[in-house]
Amino acid sequence: MAELNTKLWASADILRGKMDASEYKNYLLGLIFYKYLSDQQLRAVYEEENGKVAEYPDRETQLAGLMEWHNEDADDVRQIMSKKLGYFIEPNYLFYTLQKKASNYEFQISDLQNAFIELGRQGDQFTGLFDDVDLTSTKLGSNAQQRNVTITEVIKTLDEIDLFGHDGDVIGDAYEYLIGQFAAGAGKKAGEFYTPQGVSKIISEIVAIGQEDIAPFHVYDPAMGSGSLMLNIRQFVNNPNKVHYHGQELNTTTYNLARMNLILHNVEQNQMRLQNGDTLDEDWPTDEPYLFNAVVMNPPYSAVWSADPKFMGDARFEPYGKLAPKSKADFSFLLHGFYHLNDKGTMGIVLPHGVLFRGSAEGTIRKTLLERGAIYAVIGLPPNIFYGTSIPTVVLILKKGRACNGRDVLFIDASDDYEKQKNQNNLRSEDIQRIIDAYKDRKNISKYAHLASYDEIVANDYNLNIPRYVDTFEEEEQIDIVALSKEITDLNVKIAESEAEFLGLLDQLSVTDDTRDIIEATKRIFM
Repeated sequence: MAELNTKLWASADILRGKMDASEYKNYLLGLIFYKYLSDQQLRAVYEEENGKVAEYPDRETQLAGLMEWHNEDADDVRQIMSKKLGYFIEPNYLFYTLQKKASNYEFQISDLQNAFIELGRQGDQFTGLFDDVDLTSTKLGSNAQQRNVTITEVIKTLDEIDLFGHDGDVIGDAYEYLIGQFAAGAGKKAGEFYTPQGVSKIISEIVAIGQEDIAPFHVYDPAMGSGSLMLNIRQFVNNPNKVHYHGQELNTTTYNLARMNLILHNVEQNQMRLQNGDTLDEDWPTDEPYLFNAVVMNPPYSAVWSADPKFMGDARFEPYGKLAPKSKADFSFLLHGFYHLNDKGTMGIVLPHGVLFRGSAEGTIRKTLLERGAIYAVIGLPPNIFYGTSIPTVVLILKKGRACNGRDVLFIDASDDYEKQKNQNNLRSEDIQRIIDAYKDRKNISKYAHLASYDEIVANDYNLNIPRYVDTFEEEEQIDIVALSKEITDLNVKIAESEAEFLGLLDQLSVTDDTRDIIEATKRIFM
């Protein structure tokens, strides 16, 4: 992680003065992805010729093996690698080859542009992936030579990163780091596109409980951002290679980021179904499968949507009698995700606290959900744990088909459990585990968790504001009035003794014309 961050920082330094963070992260992440595909191909060729190895030789040796095979039978190596990897990058377009040219100051930006074009022709999974890496932008330099120099330096720096030695979510970790360092430049709502790992782990682990052995396992994120929230589910199921990912994202740049992220995690093409579109405007997916084992979501908070009356006939919203207000689409996202949850599945969604208590249409929707037993748990998170926003958030856990089995709701107040850091708060492993344990036990825990009956919720007029159910008030220490009175009396005696002693010292002073008035005035203060 430290190496990744260091190299990203060095690469960002090259671009920082030329464009803001929301733009240069696209260049860095696109190039990291292309480097991954290139280096993966070198390894795959070496394995094809030498079998699986515990340790790979340097890339110069790997490239020499590829060149030998390519020179002997280019069609053969191209066909075998395309079948094995789903793509083939010509040796002269490999990232390592481009880096060698860059180091010798022979690199031409057109080489990289052609490399992107060639890869984009090799299947739908690569189409449009590099559209945001604009190599003709004048922000890279006012002329072709300056742009060449800029990209040359970036390639040389990024090539030093060992992507296969990085333990974690490369795209996600890189994205999180860039947002963390340059959140202001990345935009006020940067946190919508990447869910911090702590929150992601909470949601992923909870929605997998009781479903660990299901295979294939279908997870859906209707506002998938970088895709990391979906990918996290693999940590908590017993057949991680049989997880199918279904996701939609409105922002095209972020949609491409998610595609890169899933490919980086070796997700097979037939196990990912991703869509670039507006989740609320038109229901998707509508073909099988459209009900999922798990739905996970971190949608944009209180977003504006049309709230067009036509949606009252939409199967996602019709059963609730009201539409979420135009200015706050929170419940629209929730109802969309809930609609796509299967009867035995679990949904986890991050939303602002307002969904717990706001009235009018939102109150009607919340009441209907509670009547159906849909809301299973409410988990209050600490403030300032998302990039770009300091507001406290809540995780809602939902299930279907619970009305006849119980409509109680577990409330967990985890708002005070975190580690304070420079720019934002962080959920520690012990904070996460405490939430998971409380969720599994589903019991009352003093000042932390409360299992509220449906009658209790009705008595609160369907208001789910956490302080109504979890009392975190700390009583002040009782004051002993008798002891305090004695202490005050003793103190007054000591003050009187000190004053008398002081007045005695004044009487011992030599009196002159200059000091007489001062001494008399001082005595009057204490008499």
